[in-house]
Amino acid sequence: MTDIREGIFEGKRVERHHGWPRFEVDRDGWIRAAEALAHGRLALAGLWGEKAAIHMAVLAEEGGSAAVLTLACPDLTFPSVGRVHPPAIRLERAAHDLFGLVPEDAPDLRPWLDHGRWGVRFPLGAREPAPASGVPYTFLPVEGESLHQIPVGPVHAGIIEPGHFRFTANGETVVRLEARLGYVHKGIEGLMQGATLARAAELAGRVSGDSTVAYAFAFARAAEAALGIEAPPRAVFLRALMAELERLANHLGDIGAICNDAAFALMLAHCAVLREQVLRTAEASFGHRMMRDRIVPGGVACDLEPAGAAAVASLVKEIRARLPALIELYDNTASLQDRTVGTGMLKPELAREFGAGGYIGRASGRSFDARRDLTYAPYDRLAFEVPVMQEGDVNARVWVRIREVEQSLSLIDQILELMPQGPLRVQTRTPGTPVEAAAMVEGFRGDVLVWLRIGADGLVERCHPRDPSWFQWPLLESVIEGNIVADFPLCNKSFNCSYSGHDL
Repeated sequence: MTDIREGIFEGKRVERHHGWPRFEVDRDGWIRAAEALAHGRLALAGLWGEKAAIHMAVLAEEGGSAAVLTLACPDLTFPSVGRVHPPAIRLERAAHDLFGLVPEDAPDLRPWLDHGRWGVRFPLGAREPAPASGVPYTFLPVEGESLHQIPVGPVHAGIIEPGHFRFTANGETVVRLEARLGYVHKGIEGLMQGATLARAAELAGRVSGDSTVAYAFAFARAAEAALGIEAPPRAVFLRALMAELERLANHLGDIGAICNDAAFALMLAHCAVLREQVLRTAEASFGHRMMRDRIVPGGVACDLEPAGAAAVASLVKEIRARLPALIELYDNTASLQDRTVGTGMLKPELAREFGAGGYIGRASGRSFDARRDLTYAPYDRLAFEVPVMQEGDVNARVWVRIREVEQSLSLIDQILELMPQGPLRVQTRTPGTPVEAAAMVEGFRGDVLVWLRIGADGLVERCHPRDPSWFQWPLLESVIEGNIVADFPLCNKSFNCSYSGHDL
């Protein structure tokens, strides 16, 4: 880990922490790490609190290494990272809402997850009584002539998650967009405290329903690292198969939905059929359309029978046969290209600064992929490419999805070919002393992080799941500026950030 520590911070290594190293730093070390983030020497992977402490996960992308830094906060204050590195701002606001930790000199101290409806303040910290009447939320000011505001949501005209979007526009041109989220806060972190490992794994799989495999995968890897156990080889390959099926289903759904928001419903119909076939194959193979609760600490909960393997192979063949015609239809429809090319452009420097993962980052030149850059089994034995584009528009985000579908098909072929026989699960154990770990996997949206502490009795003391959407939602506000209001649904769908995963 010298590549991530050298010249940035000094700290004492926490021996009970596994997976990634964790270091206890002082205020100067915390500030130096924040400055390294601000200068692009590190990437922010997460920031979360607990009683009287703040944690930060950082990546050295070029070296393929990661670490967790911890600063004790006996007075509940810490130097703001967001003051010099904007991607940390919302994470600091969330840590304040949940634990009462105060980022010193922070540029934004407005509540984020706390909408004044909980009845208490700082529910995972001091649990203070909440004021009888909540404080109205103040959106950031916008100055200029002939401006008007358009409030949208949190209730939308469809079966989608709630979020409020406040547009300031000059005519049809968006001058500023500011989102307010937190409406689907479920208290996941609080529910995990004191839970058994099995129950916490179930909760992890419910952080964001469309990424249930990715979250369960990350949680299981963190638990296994903390306990010093390894899932059997067959279970490892089955996990990757589920992850690639989840990626296929979501990418195919997104490609069709983006085209539908550009008034081209034909692509939606074709892609919806393929997505449905993926989900039915998942159910036939693993007993559940979303493959929920199939990945567990220690391995997997069910096997892939020969009929299931045949169904997966047939699915791959079917998608391969139908995908080229859909690609041609997308690429050769002038009215569709007119809507997607040059719309909602994300600058590469912003993608790098915010550590944007998945198709959002890769469409803007950031190639990070946890499967490759923080290699974990079985991807260390599989051949695949990470598609990267530079244009950063809606069209680029569609093409990255298309290329990732192709890569997932290839990965599934390899997984089926290399799938070993053997047991599906090893038993977890009671550690006897508190143990911790961090793990990251590549979900369809990007990198999913889980940090976990297991108590001596085997119950979860603290768990923090971090969705890639934390670093993607702020960028949506950036890409819509200068576009017309009518292009917001198109830009929004090309991002397809998670509300539930973000709101915890």
